[in-house]
Amino acid sequence: MKFTIRTTVDQDYLTVKAGFNESLFRKLAPPFPPLALKRFDGSRKGDIVSMELNFFLFKQTWTSLITHDHTDAHQFYFIDEGTELPFFLSYWKHKHVMVNLPDGRTEIRDEIAYKGRPTWLSALLYPALYVQFWMRKPIYKRIFKLENA
Repeated sequence: MKFTIRTTVDQDYLTVKAGFNESLFRKLAPPFPPLALKRFDGSRKGDIVSMELNFFLFKQTWTSLITHDHTDAHQFYFIDEGTELPFFLSYWKHKHVMVNLPDGRTEIRDEIAYKGRPTWLSALLYPALYVQFWMRKPIYKRIFKLENA
């Protein structure tokens, strides 16, 4: 399954790019399941991000490899792909896109593609995953607002 969440923020895309760091990652973490960050290399090709999800009765590791990153005069993006996923996912690909808008603002796009394990679980996971990424919108807007606005 696939979905995209779009958020427009007030800062330029290169400032937003610089803000995609470990601090932001921690702020974007959903309230459930709680996670412990095991490794955060960054958002460049070859970097690894790994976390432990705590479902209270059991824990699951989620590790992603940054497989692509690109910056040009119009946008910045990087792609993380799951290499070790929780039991309920068989595939994960998340493209983080920051598009330079003509007015100096940035559109942040979270483009998600995933498959549940078993496959029929994909549809059941959709509402929870969609809401978790939709919850990023106010965080992005707060972090990337203009100081004088």
